[in-house]
Amino acid sequence: MLMEDGLSVVHLFAKQTPNLDREAVLAAVKTAEGADCQVITAAMLGHKCDVAFMALCADWRTLRTLQTGLADAGLDIVDSYVSITEVSEYAKGMPEEMLRARLTPTIPPEGLNAFCFYPMSKKREAAANWFATPYDRRQEMMMEHGKSGRNFAGKVAQVISGSTGLDDFEWGVTLFAKSPDVIKDVVYTMRFDEGSALYGEFGAFYVGYLEELDNIL
Repeated sequence: MLMEDGLSVVHLFAKQTPNLDREAVLAAVKTAEGADCQVITAAMLGHKCDVAFMALCADWRTLRTLQTGLADAGLDIVDSYVSITEVSEYAKGMPEEMLRARLTPTIPPEGLNAFCFYPMSKKREAAANWFATPYDRRQEMMMEHGKSGRNFAGKVAQVISGSTGLDDFEWGVTLFAKSPDVIKDVVYTMRFDEGSALYGEFGAFYVGYLEELDNIL
């Protein structure tokens, strides 16, 4: 179950239970990291969950072992998302090192500790069907979208992972930001871009901050 290129990504959102075995949770993460898996953890705000795990690895088996280990350790996994890293069709012409960074990102980016995850898709409605729109027009809208995002350079970093055929939406968006208000600002600003305003559909948002697992449990 190895990726031919790029990495598999799983987001696991969990609540603590009375049966939580803290040492077993830590051991599950260390085992994954020992199998060439990047794992980051975030303390979450709101009722949806207590802790988020984002794991990147080339092998689905490693991710599945991590998921099982966390559940066996007494965490109740209340939501999840499965995706893979990818290079967008609209990224043609970018330097090779930038394309490679999208396929094999290193997380988390230094100094950007506010965390947000949400899934999204593009609409297929009669009056707004992204997939029936000519490529050149779609590319134009994506260039506008990218320009809006560059206004937040240094304050936000993102990992966009593809999930068509893998989960309920088409992309998973993970944001790392300098502060919580920056997350709100960037999402609000980019929703006015035509590609989002007319064609965007969004799932549930999960927000929190990056933290060592020792300090979350």
